[in-house]
Amino acid sequence: MHFDPTQLATPLFILLVIAEMLFVRFAGRGRYEPRDAATSLVMGLGSVVFGAAFGFIFVWFAHLVMPYQLMTVAWSIPAVAICFVLDDLTYYWWHRSAHRIRWFWAEHVTHHSSQHYNLTTALRQPWGGFLTIGFIYKAPLLLLGFPLGMLALVGGLNLVYQFWIHTEAIQKMPRWFEAVMNTPSHHRVHHATNARYLDSNYAGVFIVWDKMFGTFVPEDANEKPRYGIVKNLATYNPFKVAFHEFIGMAKDVASARSLREVVGYIFAPPGWSLDGSRETSDSIKARWADFRSAQSPAE
Repeated sequence: MHFDPTQLATPLFILLVIAEMLFVRFAGRGRYEPRDAATSLVMGLGSVVFGAAFGFIFVWFAHLVMPYQLMTVAWSIPAVAICFVLDDLTYYWWHRSAHRIRWFWAEHVTHHSSQHYNLTTALRQPWGGFLTIGFIYKAPLLLLGFPLGMLALVGGLNLVYQFWIHTEAIQKMPRWFEAVMNTPSHHRVHHATNARYLDSNYAGVFIVWDKMFGTFVPEDANEKPRYGIVKNLATYNPFKVAFHEFIGMAKDVASARSLREVVGYIFAPPGWSLDGSRETSDSIKARWADFRSAQSPAE
């Protein structure tokens, strides 16, 4: 049994993008830049092509793991619901590692490369998933006995949910919803490069994971998010958008003079260097915290 919710939702995605464009045009809240939006759409199309071409890698991995399943979970509504929640938890940990391990970030950075935040940003998806092993985060669910088709279903539902939170058209949802679910407000924080907001709000569907594991940061009405990456790309070339960080990582590894440097350039946080001459999100946040402390009146 296999059902891809993203295929069914694609016409709705298109209608919502058009609706948001009209809203931005007439309400003046949010922004669309034609070349940026076009790049995001091309990246979305490319991700479908690359995903179809290399999807066999995950299927191969799944069939390696499944002989060691602890049980067999049958299809049922409660089973799908439990699988959905657990899949979102594994998504949180994958997403967190994708910001903290350069090898994974080299793929994920594509999604953060736009300096605009609208529904087309949700479609700006990576092409280089086959160059990482992010699918290993699905192993616990496979070992628990959830069918491969069920994982595909809940994974697709997770992606469909995340589409609508990429917008500035919605300011806040009801308080109870903001407390439990990922929302446009929470996800704007995640896409921001402000020091206050870096490395936070990794949730896919349930923001409670960030609150449980200490990575939640609320959107501050006094500090508008600035979108993009720490060093923004000066290009709309989709191939550069997709693979620039893999190329940068390869160049660093080639120039490394020790095994420690090689390991650091691959597995340390983005921006790591042996001599500390480059900036990481940790160093940026530390400098911001020192500045705030210096600006605060002495008690």
